[in-house]
Amino acid sequence: MDAREMKIKAAAAALAHVESGMRLGIGTGSTAEEFVRLLAEKVAGGFRVEGVPTSERTARLCVELGVPLKSLDELPALDLTIDGADELDAGLRLIKGGGGALLREKIVAAASERMIVIADESKLVDMLGAFALPIEVNPFGLVSTRIAIEKVAARLGLSGELALRQSGDGEFTTDGGHHIIDASFGRIPDAEALSSELNSIPGVVEHGLFINMAALAIIAGPAGVRTLQTNR
Repeated sequence: MDAREMKIKAAAAALAHVESGMRLGIGTGSTAEEFVRLLAEKVAGGFRVEGVPTSERTARLCVELGVPLKSLDELPALDLTIDGADELDAGLRLIKGGGGALLREKIVAAASERMIVIADESKLVDMLGAFALPIEVNPFGLVSTRIAIEKVAARLGLSGELALRQSGDGEFTTDGGHHIIDASFGRIPDAEALSSELNSIPGVVEHGLFINMAALAIIAGPAGVRTLQTNR
């Protein structure tokens, strides 16, 4: 299987967990988009679902394919969220936010009874950190926030470039109007400690460490689909 075929296999396995009538969080990214396409086929056949998208990009695809959408204010409690990941480990700790939607992704996941992660096996790692950690920051006080992130990293023995994400001729801006600093730490031995420290920085809106959020991961590889599960 090529990379896209693996993503489709993972998305199809996740779709088996979706029941008609569910309130569903719908994630962002290339694997999540394969899930949307498969979901749309079922909706066209009469399957009932109400979706809350985690990004404007996902919302546009859902509208184009006919997947019914609501806002999170209209559906503040969700049954299930299905989303991709940029990295995950055996404990279902995730790095998300490569597409820039991490804040909405985390809000939607937190509003859900369960979160299922879909990914190809290249995303499964022994330790998080090879994928640069996205940190969503307020544009106000950006330099001060960056210095605070550098101090946190130093306290935890982390080093690497902190790059302000660019798009076109300027800074990348999220759907919420914020910027993203991509932190290339390489390895993050204590993701929980880093999460807590980043949360204490006022200028940090959110970060891409998703810890104790995913209940199940569906991972596709050349040999087929397998699952990782927690007690959540």
